[in-house]
Amino acid sequence: MAFIFAVIVFQALHVWALSPAYITCQFQKPYGVSALTGCPEDTLYVSQTDPEANYTNVQSAISSLPDSESQVTILVGEGEYFETVNITRTGPLNLLGQLSADTAFDPTGNASTRNLVQIFNNKYVLTNSSGDQLFDDALTAVLTVAPNYAGSLIGAGTNGASLQPFFGNVDFKAYNINFENRAANYSISQALVTDISYANASFYGCGFASYQDTWYTGRNASTYVVDSIIYGQTDCGWFQSVTLANRGCDGGIAAWKGTSLAAAPGNQYGAYISDSRIIRSPDANATTITYHSCWLGRPWNDLATTVYLRTYMDDSIEPAGFKPFNSARPTIANTTYYAEYTSYGPGANDSARVPVEHILSATQAENFTIEDVFLERPAWIDYDYVY
Repeated sequence: MAFIFAVIVFQALHVWALSPAYITCQFQKPYGVSALTGCPEDTLYVSQTDPEANYTNVQSAISSLPDSESQVTILVGEGEYFETVNITRTGPLNLLGQLSADTAFDPTGNASTRNLVQIFNNKYVLTNSSGDQLFDDALTAVLTVAPNYAGSLIGAGTNGASLQPFFGNVDFKAYNINFENRAANYSISQALVTDISYANASFYGCGFASYQDTWYTGRNASTYVVDSIIYGQTDCGWFQSVTLANRGCDGGIAAWKGTSLAAAPGNQYGAYISDSRIIRSPDANATTITYHSCWLGRPWNDLATTVYLRTYMDDSIEPAGFKPFNSARPTIANTTYYAEYTSYGPGANDSARVPVEHILSATQAENFTIEDVFLERPAWIDYDYVY
């Protein structure tokens, strides 16, 4: 009990990029103290080594949950978990990564140095002798949050998979977990880390690592990512105070397809990167050229939206900023919305950007807030997370 009291007092004075609500639960406990001390009632515990654990892998814990509206918390113990995680339940779910008191409060730390839990797989898209895909990109994801198989599919072309009449998890949260697709250190083909479709999901102090198509937010999904590191390329969502680490520069940092107002009235689906950093990844292959080679985005369809707010850009960024999708669509349509506000660093170059891009004024930038983008103040975001 003295241990827990000390943690709470220290937390009140020095919290860096951690959850005040869950940090006591997340801390590794000394010998003789239950790992679940300080956790919400009925928290499930996953560990590969601790005999106190309810399960030895994450998916078994998730599969045990009833498809109800009740909130559930799962604590994941230190370790590397070679598996895929698939969440179809609708009720709120918190996935907590265990932390060490020795590193959790380091003000210079980040997801790479702080997190003790890695969930990984090595699936990637296979093709036949003609180069055609043998299965949908979605089947490569390490983490899928979607109501069912049909809802998880990504599809091809400018519209992607068919619209589904379902909605999955209303409030999925993950804290201090690294999700990794280790199909290769560098690109083989599409190898997703996340597939979030028809769901609300938020991530706090997490890491996401792959190469091509690291992050995917699909149809009718809303995602929020804060204080995290993404190695590879992103799609849709709000990315707050993250590091985007380029391992290569082939497809653009954000390759998003928009949705028409007829299909989703009032929607502002897109990729929004706020108060963040874009850098060459420290683990990029030494022979990979990134100087003036990485595009801020390209439009998967002509309704794409990508906005950068107050973001540092290193010299990886191509001066023109955004590029057309491919040679079959050689121009960026004026229905595409690309914008920046007070980008800074060697890669920030307002005068060289493509003419279709919007360089926002302070007044215009005020229209891009969480409330404006999500058309409300989402109840599924943890606003108490400190970073």
